[in-house]
Amino acid sequence: MDDFTSYIFRGEYSKVQALGDTLSNISDSLDWESFRGIISSLYKDNKENGGRPHFDEILMVKILVLQQLYGLSDYDIERHIYDRVSFRHFLGYPEEVPDRSIIWYFRERLKNNDSLERIWVELQNQLDNLGYKIIRGVLQDATFIKADPGHAKVDKQRGEEAQTRRSKEGSWSKKGNCSYFGFKMHTLVDKENQFIRSVATSTASLHDSQVDLSEEGQTVYRDRGYFGVEPRASMDKTMDRATRNHPLCCKQIRRNRAISRVRSLVERPDAVMKRVFKGGYVL
Repeated sequence: MDDFTSYIFRGEYSKVQALGDTLSNISDSLDWESFRGIISSLYKDNKENGGRPHFDEILMVKILVLQQLYGLSDYDIERHIYDRVSFRHFLGYPEEVPDRSIIWYFRERLKNNDSLERIWVELQNQLDNLGYKIIRGVLQDATFIKADPGHAKVDKQRGEEAQTRRSKEGSWSKKGNCSYFGFKMHTLVDKENQFIRSVATSTASLHDSQVDLSEEGQTVYRDRGYFGVEPRASMDKTMDRATRNHPLCCKQIRRNRAISRVRSLVERPDAVMKRVFKGGYVL
């Protein structure tokens, strides 16, 4: 980007920064260059072998981060990069922005080469090196990520050829009196710092207790939805649940209250992703 255009963008961004920019905290906290080595091996367009030069690896990773934080499609992330100065600043004011097809292809390439897992491991290592190692235990919970249910009946089979806008991977689930269509995000959060240390996804119909993200040697805090299922963690702090003809005794009620005060911290990362980054819905 030329100096004059960059100057205009930076001047506009200073107004955004004065009002508060959540993305700037993320950008300044991570060593983005550490991800370059993981991704560069996927490309062979160096000077010796020739080939069309690819977009910068860090730029592409940051675009995927924005896409996931704000729940944007490939089309929307391309449009928002041009439209939002905070996105431009987060990306380092690139001279050229990749289009939706390049973004899709890059994400698929990461999936097919298991690079996403390596990037996640590198992120967790950075948190450990910054002094955020898991010390006091972990908290596990699941939250709904909604998708468009379409207009078809619930019991209608959905095939690959179905003409509907409904997500073909999502499923229905019910919590209380509310029904949800889409997916679940299962997270394991550090008790002390509330960082997400492990994550898994499933369809909405899968019961919370079927996913265990804890590890041996940990203390895990969980709500009643996990009652009756032993975790891999060495110490189980799962809330008790009353069953037929077996109400909770006073000791169990006091234990549940103590666990609930700690376990409730897991709601904070979910709230940030949904309320701040609008990540509670997928297209």
